[in-house]
Amino acid sequence: MDPPIVFTDVCKSYDVPPAFVVRDFSLSIRREEFFCLVGASGCGKSTLLKMIAGIEQPTTGTLLRPERVGMVFQSYALLPWLSVRENAAFAPKMQRLPDEKAYEIADRYLRMVHLESYCDKLPRELSGGQRQRIGIARALAVQADVMLLDEPFSALDPIITDELHDDLLEIWQETKKTVVMVSHSFEEAVTLADRVGIVCDGRLKSVIAIDLPRPRIAESLPFVLEVKKVREALVHA
Repeated sequence: MDPPIVFTDVCKSYDVPPAFVVRDFSLSIRREEFFCLVGASGCGKSTLLKMIAGIEQPTTGTLLRPERVGMVFQSYALLPWLSVRENAAFAPKMQRLPDEKAYEIADRYLRMVHLESYCDKLPRELSGGQRQRIGIARALAVQADVMLLDEPFSALDPIITDELHDDLLEIWQETKKTVVMVSHSFEEAVTLADRVGIVCDGRLKSVIAIDLPRPRIAESLPFVLEVKKVREALVHA
C-alpha cells in the first residue's frame, strides 16, 4: 500500500520575521502506523503537523497528504455552546450528512471514548480528560484515514494521561487509522509509537523504530532502554 504521507525536501519559512521553521525535511509515514514526532519547543514539529492537516503549506518541496484528516488539539478547541454530542457531530454535519447519520456517527465514537452517558452535557461541565475525549471523538467522526494529535495530553495529570494512552491505542488498533502525534515526552512516544521521528531546528535528524510488544511496561528495562535511545538521539542531534 502506498504511504498516505510523504515529505520530500520540504522547507517552510515565514517572511515576518524571516525565518525557516522546517528545512529539507523528508519522511514517509506508513499506512496504519502510529508515528510520533518529538523535539524541543519551537523545533518545527507542530508546523509539520499543520502542513499534514493542510493548515499550512510548504514553501518549497513536495508533500503528499490526504485530502481530509481528523485532528486533536492540545487546547481541546471545542465549541463551548454545543453539547458533547453536538461537538462530536460537528464534522459530519459540515460534510452535509443528514442529522440522523451525523448523530449516529457521533454516538459511535462517543461510545469508543466512554462518553456516551455525557452526550447532553456542555464541555464546561466536564474534566480536562473528558474534554480531550470529546476532541478525540470529534476527530474520529471526520472518518478520515489519518488522525493527527498535537500534544493532546500535555495539560493532563499522569493518571488521566495513562488512561487516555490506553484508550488511544485501543482506538488505533480497532480503526486501523494512520496516527501522527506530536509529543515533547520521550516516555509517551515510546509508549505509543511504532516509530519516533527526532526533529531538531526544523530538520529530521533520525527515525527510531520502537521494537517492543504491546502493552509496553514503563518500568521494564527494555522500555527504559528505548527511552534512553530516543533521548540520546535528540541530545546528540
